[in-house]
Amino acid sequence: MTALPSAPVEKVIVTYKSKTAEAGSNAAAKSDAAAKGAETGESLSFERRLAGGAALVDLGDSATKQDVAEVMDAFRADPSVASVEPDIRAYAMAVTPNDTDYAKQWDLFEATGGMNVPPAWDKTTGSGVTVAVIDTGYAAHSDLAANVVSGYDFISTSADARDGNGRDADAKDEGDWNATDGECGTGSKASNSSWHGTHVAGTIGAVTNNTKGIAGIAYNAKIQPVRVLGKCGGSSADIADAITWASGGTVPGVAANPTPAKVINLSLGGASSTCPSVYQTAINGAVSRGTTVVVAAGNSNANASGFTPANCSNVITVASTSREGNRSFYSNYGTIVDVAAPGGETRRATDTPGTITTPENGIYSTLNSGTTTQSVENYKPYQGTSMAAPHIAGLAALLKSAKTSLTPAEIESAIKSNARPLPGTCTGGCGTGIADTAKTVDAVTTTTPPVGNVFTNATDVAISDNTTVSSSIAVTGRTGNAPAALKVGVDIKHTWRGDLVIDLIAPDGTVRNLKASSGSDSADNVLTTYTVDASSEVANGTWKLQVRDVASGDTGYIDSWSLTF
Repeated sequence: MTALPSAPVEKVIVTYKSKTAEAGSNAAAKSDAAAKGAETGESLSFERRLAGGAALVDLGDSATKQDVAEVMDAFRADPSVASVEPDIRAYAMAVTPNDTDYAKQWDLFEATGGMNVPPAWDKTTGSGVTVAVIDTGYAAHSDLAANVVSGYDFISTSADARDGNGRDADAKDEGDWNATDGECGTGSKASNSSWHGTHVAGTIGAVTNNTKGIAGIAYNAKIQPVRVLGKCGGSSADIADAITWASGGTVPGVAANPTPAKVINLSLGGASSTCPSVYQTAINGAVSRGTTVVVAAGNSNANASGFTPANCSNVITVASTSREGNRSFYSNYGTIVDVAAPGGETRRATDTPGTITTPENGIYSTLNSGTTTQSVENYKPYQGTSMAAPHIAGLAALLKSAKTSLTPAEIESAIKSNARPLPGTCTGGCGTGIADTAKTVDAVTTTTPPVGNVFTNATDVAISDNTTVSSSIAVTGRTGNAPAALKVGVDIKHTWRGDLVIDLIAPDGTVRNLKASSGSDSADNVLTTYTVDASSEVANGTWKLQVRDVASGDTGYIDSWSLTF
């Protein structure tokens, strides 16, 4: 992280003690600023009154640190002053991570195909949330190690596990290579180890701001590797048990998970026209324990309804998009897709399968260089809905961290409702669009007043000399009478506010005086909240703020006013 800039102080904030003239009168505050300027030899000017009542005093742009100190000392020495502090600068904290390969992570920040992740880091980075990556296991990587917690190996067949013993508490990725064609069934091809789970894990939770490698979406979350895929894939029975264990459920013969996950990523799948009951039962159990389950839609350029667990209920099914914002050429689609996320394209649709012609358009993440067993750690771009799903799992972790009370259903709803339309095309259906990280986090962290609680009229109404004007608010949807402590917020811009008489008029015409006129109140503006007993009035109806100007020489306008029930 870079150091914050050191900006000069040009203004100070002065809070006067209550009942002093300067606390209630702008004119008095102006006079005091001028007096302090004369005392210190500085050109001080009262700029404005803050919402909390303090006065903002401008020192000009040539004030030195010594000048500021002298001015503040002068205010502190005044018995009328409660406090004085510098008006300091604040800066956006969504600083670009210093990870050396961050520039390659277009999927996080590019406007066209990216997922708008960096602005969300001001509010949440995933702290306190564990994400289970149910996949091939973990290939040791220094850009992940600090965020990895103990997982489990659920591969029950020793030959498939390649560790000599089947299920155990070691989630190390032993490799998923196939030595010969046909080894894993008709049509299967010989292949090297993919280190797939480690690539997925990096997208979710790679260590960030460590001057190396990449940045993770939820970089303060914990990653729990749960191994289910080995030689020739993995079985639905093992995967179902892994889902149960990862979410804190009980699996016979397996010790309880000490750090249950609140998010599960399943970048895996197989062909099936229906969701097997063994999957659905495990998923339902996980969701009932408060765990969000994210699933890749599949890479067959076909309807996702024919693939599982993408077609299971209670999951977030994720399609893949390209750097250009189109549906990736390989991505499954359909009505069961909930949302899309960057999955990249390391080749064009027309290029030879297996080739890498556009690596810059893939999803860059943590990996291992070994062809069969683990060797030296590295990074590489991959493509797939397997790469899209962890983007959503990372977002789910950010949301759960930001607001721990969120349920899986609420997390899914927030992600879907705040997605943006694909800038490109998606034939077949890509859910509600590309997930927008910052917008979704803002949506769940912004407190909105209850509907019907606050009624406002912000239309300006001019107040001329010796006139009476009013502004109306129509209150609807309330039951019974108004409260005994009805809050009337008033923002009136007017020089010499003593000229004004302010009344609240109830729907039945009853008048309640909020402010009387005063020949000695020369301050500007009325910015305050009055509390009135309106319990005898029916709440619904048209309420009016009536303002009467009783003298000549000063004018203004009603800026806005509100009723808070």
